[in-house]
Amino acid sequence: MQGTDHFILTRFNLPTPGLESRIRARDGWLRERVELFLHYCAPSVERQGDPDLRWLVYFDPESPRWLMDRLAPLVDRGLFTPVYRTTVSTEDLVSDLRGAVPHPSPVLLTTNLDNDDALSVDACRRLAAVDSADPKAVIYLKNGLIKSPDGLYLRTDRRNAFVSVRETWDAPVTSWSEYHNEFPRVMPAIEVGGGPAWLQVVHGSNVSNRVRGRLVSPRRYRELFGDQLDDVAEPAGSDVVRDLLVRVPARSLRDAGRSAVRRSALGLLGKDRYGQVKLRLASLRRSS
Repeated sequence: MQGTDHFILTRFNLPTPGLESRIRARDGWLRERVELFLHYCAPSVERQGDPDLRWLVYFDPESPRWLMDRLAPLVDRGLFTPVYRTTVSTEDLVSDLRGAVPHPSPVLLTTNLDNDDALSVDACRRLAAVDSADPKAVIYLKNGLIKSPDGLYLRTDRRNAFVSVRETWDAPVTSWSEYHNEFPRVMPAIEVGGGPAWLQVVHGSNVSNRVRGRLVSPRRYRELFGDQLDDVAEPAGSDVVRDLLVRVPARSLRDAGRSAVRRSALGLLGKDRYGQVKLRLASLRRSS
């Protein structure tokens, strides 16, 4: 297998124009996100156990002092490198990546990780093991878990947000160059099965995450996610059956309808305007 430079990329509170910038600047949003980051995201990266793995976390240059003080122990022990930018173009990101690798390997692998999500203990090893005859390809570890106050759900998502791009250092585009589900339009897609490789958490400030998949016992997945599933109750057998027969079909119909609306809205509004509308609706739901 060729040598690989693997980067995890995380937007923490990167400023964006319009409504989202106001949401991310709220002290309450930041305090909730830092707790989620410390409980889910950061420990999951640390458990990867790969000394050559690099993690860049992007922050607003005007981030409050208390936030960076809270995260300073992680930076001090080298878990991630904070990067302060008001915007991150593809050119900016590639420059940051090149600056972190004095002697690049033949392959560049970039993986998106949201600041409130987590990776399984073997996720990065599985990604690095993927080979491709194509010089540029998008990789999806398609199976994951969704944790909600109602329980734990096993989900197969062929175009999920934990997207990785495998390419060379020659004119790279990275995993941030497209919406996660749009990459197959511009490069070959590789889907990797196996055990759940990621964990999404349904919480109050989610914009997109909601319960999907089927209700499962957390017991068999604790080795993959450490203590992050310890507070998930064991479901009764009757609840698992009821979920499979009644709630899974209902959620599938709901998601099919939302997907159709999303495709129509994207075609009508375009990516930028669609994102603004989505954030405005999320903000209205939280304030109602």
